[in-house]
Amino acid sequence: MKSESLIKPYQQLRSATLARDRGLREKVMSLEEAAKLVRDGDHVGIGGCTMSRTPMAMIWALIRARRKDLTVSRSITSTEGDLLLASGASRHIITSWFSQGIVWGVSKVMRHFTENKLARFEEWSHMSIGLRYRAGAMGIPFMPSRSMIGSDVSKRVGDDFKTMECPFSGDRLVLLPALNPDVALIHVQRCDAYGNAQLDGLQFMDIDMAMAANRVILTTERIVSNDQIRRTPDQTRIPFFTVEAVVEAPIGCAPHECYGVYEPFFTQLDAYAERTAKDALQGCCDYLDEFYYGPKSWADYLAKIGMDEVLDACRRGRSVHND
Repeated sequence: MKSESLIKPYQQLRSATLARDRGLREKVMSLEEAAKLVRDGDHVGIGGCTMSRTPMAMIWALIRARRKDLTVSRSITSTEGDLLLASGASRHIITSWFSQGIVWGVSKVMRHFTENKLARFEEWSHMSIGLRYRAGAMGIPFMPSRSMIGSDVSKRVGDDFKTMECPFSGDRLVLLPALNPDVALIHVQRCDAYGNAQLDGLQFMDIDMAMAANRVILTTERIVSNDQIRRTPDQTRIPFFTVEAVVEAPIGCAPHECYGVYEPFFTQLDAYAERTAKDALQGCCDYLDEFYYGPKSWADYLAKIGMDEVLDACRRGRSVHND
């Protein structure tokens, strides 16, 4: 699939925006109900970055719902990319880097799928991914940039890498195609029942992604009152009118981290890396069977990780935030 097929004409984007229910209504639902808002074949944007604020609870629900043929985009992809490929939920991932994390190296699961031509890993520079979401948020088909000129990354993009001569300066510019996800999955520290979301720590590309997407599914550590949101309006980063669903999912990024609430679950991440070290695909599939298809609820998933690990991650998260 080429990026051009993801670009939507302005009038189509405008029509979708006008068709939204922008009323101030409650949107709280379960993970399972929210998963029904994602259709097979959708382009799904994933908020956060690498192991930070990854909406793992929502990804867990989508995989359990047996979604297929999703095109997935994210700034930097971590273990969630492995799980989406191995489960069959996605065969096309657009990102700037694909690794569980620096200490564990490039994803072996991704290598299995791309080297055997079982899936497409579409790699752009990190800045380019951000500008593509920015173009989507602005409602324009592309963003001019100098990013990736002279880079080998541009060669791997292939026909999707297009340039033009600037009509004002004569400079050569790259045309970065817009990213307008059908659905964006974003995890936040808190939001109200209407979908007004507040973020602590780094925002990554989430704000542009929310504005670029046709609809947003928010998972949140806790739902707070609208009065509380209004007391600190400067912290509200995602407005309610972009949001389709709100799901309260405590520890909803596990085993990844959520700034100010909990740090990464390193024991769990090390164990996953060990599973995939010898046989990447089988190790990932075994992990899916144990932690995704086995537990009956997100609470069961957390129980399987273990209360000791949950409490330790929360203790470390509060310590970092307080320092």
